[in-house]
Amino acid sequence: MAFIADELAKKQRAISVAEFFEKNKHMLGFDSPTRALFTCVKEAVDNSLDACEEAELLPEISVTIEKGEDDHFFITVLDNGPGISKEQVGPVFGKLLYGSRFHSIRQSRGQQGIGVSACVLYAQLSTGLPAEIITKVGETMPAYSCKVRIDTQKNEPQISDEKLFHWEQSSGTQIKLCVNGRYVREKKQSIFEYLKETSIVNPHARITLREPGGITTIFERVTTRMPRKTQEIKPHPHGIEIGQLMKMLSSTDSKKVLSFLVNEFSRVGYTTAKDVCSRAGLKGEEDPKKLSYDVTKKLYEALKDTKVSVPPAECLSPISETLLRRSLKNEFDTEFIAVSTREPEVYGGHPFLVEAAIAYLKSAEEPVIMRFANKVPLLYQQGGCVITKAIESIDWRRYGLEQRGGKGLPNAPVAFLVHVASTNVPFTSETKEAIAEIPEIEDEIKSALRDCARKLQSHMKKKEKYKKQKEKERIIREILPLMAERCASFLGKPPIDLEPVIARIMDAVTIESEVNYSEVCNVRLIVKNYTSRAKSFTLYATVPKEAKLISSKPGCTMDENALVFKIPRIKSNGLFEILYSLSGIEKGDYDEPELYFEGIDEVYGAEPWVMV
Repeated sequence: MAFIADELAKKQRAISVAEFFEKNKHMLGFDSPTRALFTCVKEAVDNSLDACEEAELLPEISVTIEKGEDDHFFITVLDNGPGISKEQVGPVFGKLLYGSRFHSIRQSRGQQGIGVSACVLYAQLSTGLPAEIITKVGETMPAYSCKVRIDTQKNEPQISDEKLFHWEQSSGTQIKLCVNGRYVREKKQSIFEYLKETSIVNPHARITLREPGGITTIFERVTTRMPRKTQEIKPHPHGIEIGQLMKMLSSTDSKKVLSFLVNEFSRVGYTTAKDVCSRAGLKGEEDPKKLSYDVTKKLYEALKDTKVSVPPAECLSPISETLLRRSLKNEFDTEFIAVSTREPEVYGGHPFLVEAAIAYLKSAEEPVIMRFANKVPLLYQQGGCVITKAIESIDWRRYGLEQRGGKGLPNAPVAFLVHVASTNVPFTSETKEAIAEIPEIEDEIKSALRDCARKLQSHMKKKEKYKKQKEKERIIREILPLMAERCASFLGKPPIDLEPVIARIMDAVTIESEVNYSEVCNVRLIVKNYTSRAKSFTLYATVPKEAKLISSKPGCTMDENALVFKIPRIKSNGLFEILYSLSGIEKGDYDEPELYFEGIDEVYGAEPWVMV
């Protein structure tokens, strides 16, 4: 008589990752027709952007959505990237968990190798149709096309209808999918919104969207400068688990523990390695592959306890303050934009940095939140994301924005943008739509937003003060001459010079700025002394990091990212003019100089110098 265990054992079998996701497609973002269509476009576009940047090509991406029968939609995504070799087409599009970036420690959009192959899987599940691929690796090469399915039991590609042909495209890849979906436009979670936000944080890309019904939208690039290329780094000793350390020890080519630590980890030199060995009770001469579990555990604890510098920042690629400002101007009707890029930090051994921007809009019904991770928009799960929680936890009333109860979003026409770049973004789920509440990341987001809020508050105060000052001057200049004329006529005396009187009443030093662009950016600052005494002080005018000073009159010095002008004694009711020209920036990058002063009580149009 057979045991029950033997009968149960006969039913056991291994399942492939493709089979698993075939039954759990919701885990990858295919939980509704609307989101499924969105996910397919998102994954294909992300792949195209990564491919173009790897090859240092300015991305030209075309997305076409066509309505088929019933709820079927045809999605075509075409790029001008380097193409894919014939041998790699099958694994790239027809094998889940196949990719080149999973073991690479650097910032990238995709890492797991699931994205676009999951879209191929969903297409064959929902419509029964394969993915159609066209790719070309060079201008002198023929294009290769085929149809791809996934054998879910084996997690292997099934290739059919292969052919070579002439294609006008010099290089690039096109994928065409037929999926069951639903197309929406007037929603935050839409393909249109995704591509719009993608263009904001990828200002070097040109993206064309052709929607059902024939509507075509082109999101133009605002720069021809490629983003900084990321460099792969080694694991940081504070970012590994003991199991990972055991694996590294067993596969290393190093013959000694000391050389293993130096060769396999980031920021570990011989001095630090000796310190780690000493803490672990090792001499450093031991063979890494022969360490016992107890010794490995001591080595692991020593690595965690030893102070090691943060990982190098070349593995990250920020957007830059200038390009963020330029992109926001291109997409929104803005009055003022404040941007902040924080210095790289680390959580659990993983380097990351935060960029934030607050745009004060000329018209908006409610605040806008734009969340990004490694230059990819996060449109779903907004409430469960650390970015949203950081924004809502700040008391915006301190910065002059209306907010009920000091919590939640401010009641103001503002757009918030937060970008988290990291070698390992801690997403809350496989769909990668929300960032987990990591304290280090949340603190950096809040700091970046507060940097922006202070700049916005300064702008609003300056604007209000200057408005009042100009109104005061207008009223005085209208009324005072009439009064003086009447008094002079009554007394039978000639009219007096009113300018000193006006200066005494106004009792202020004001600065106006004018910015215009020709071949370069030309700035004019007009300093007026509306006081009864001569004044001299120091004036600081901030400039973008990318800007280069061509000329200035009078001459100036540099302090951080600010031009420093020594204003000579300006007599009462006198005027002093500053002219300077900048290159390296484009129109709109520098509309309103941030001005600061030192050595005087108050200046209308500038703030006290408190920068460090």
